[in-house]
Amino acid sequence: MHPVLFKAGCFPVYSYGAMLALAFLVCSFLARRRASAIGMDGEKILDLMVTLIVSGVIGGRLMFVLLDLDYFKSRPMDVFKLWEGGLVWYGGLILAVISGAVFLRMYKMPVLKTADLLMPYIALGQAIGRIGCFLNGCCYGKPTSLPIGVVFNPEQGAVLPTQLFESAAMFIVYLLLRKRAPSNGRTLFLYLILYSVFRFFIEFLRGDNMLAVMGLTFSQAVSIVVFATAVILWKIIPSK
Repeated sequence: MHPVLFKAGCFPVYSYGAMLALAFLVCSFLARRRASAIGMDGEKILDLMVTLIVSGVIGGRLMFVLLDLDYFKSRPMDVFKLWEGGLVWYGGLILAVISGAVFLRMYKMPVLKTADLLMPYIALGQAIGRIGCFLNGCCYGKPTSLPIGVVFNPEQGAVLPTQLFESAAMFIVYLLLRKRAPSNGRTLFLYLILYSVFRFFIEFLRGDNMLAVMGLTFSQAVSIVVFATAVILWKIIPSK
C-alpha cells in the first residue's frame, strides 16, 4: 500500500486524493477540448465537470456511509476522512445525475448530447481513480493464492487486485466510446450497459462488500436496474 505518495514539508499528499485530482484535471481538459472541436461551449462543459465531480464525491461518500452506518455512528469524524478512500460509484452517479440535470436545465444545454460528450471521459476518470484505490488499498478483492495476488494487509494475506481489473476495463470502455459522435444518448446508454455488466460480475471477486440484497450485493442490485433502464432507453429513444 502507498496511501501517502509523498510529503510536501509536513503535509502528506495522499494517493487516493491525488488520483482523483489527476482524473478531474485530465478528463476536464479532454472534455473541454472535444466540446470546442464540435461547436459546443467548452467553458460551460468545464463548469459542468466541476459540478459533477463535487456532487459525485459527496454522493459517493454519502452512500458509503449509509451502507456502513453502524461503523460511522461510533466514529462520526471518520465520515470526513476521504483520503482513506470510501466512495460508492453508484451513489456518486445518482447525485451527479441530479446536479448535472439541474445545471443543464439552468443553462439550456442539450441533455443527451452533453451526456454523450462526457461519458468517455467519465470512464477514463474511473480508470485513473481506481489506481488511487489500488495505492490506497481499498476496494480490494477476495483472498487468492494466484500469482497476481497483492498484499495490502499482512493479516489479511494476498487478495485479488480488483481495483486494477476495473481500471483496465474502464480504460477499454474509454477507448470504445471516445470516437463516437455525441447524438441522442447512445454513448450514455452504451456506457451504462457496459459498466453495469462489468460491475455485476466484478462484485463476485470483491472482498469488501458491505450489504447484500436478496443474495446480491448492493452494487449488483443497482447494476441490474441500471442495465435494464439503459436497454429500455436505447430502444425507445431514437438515435437521432
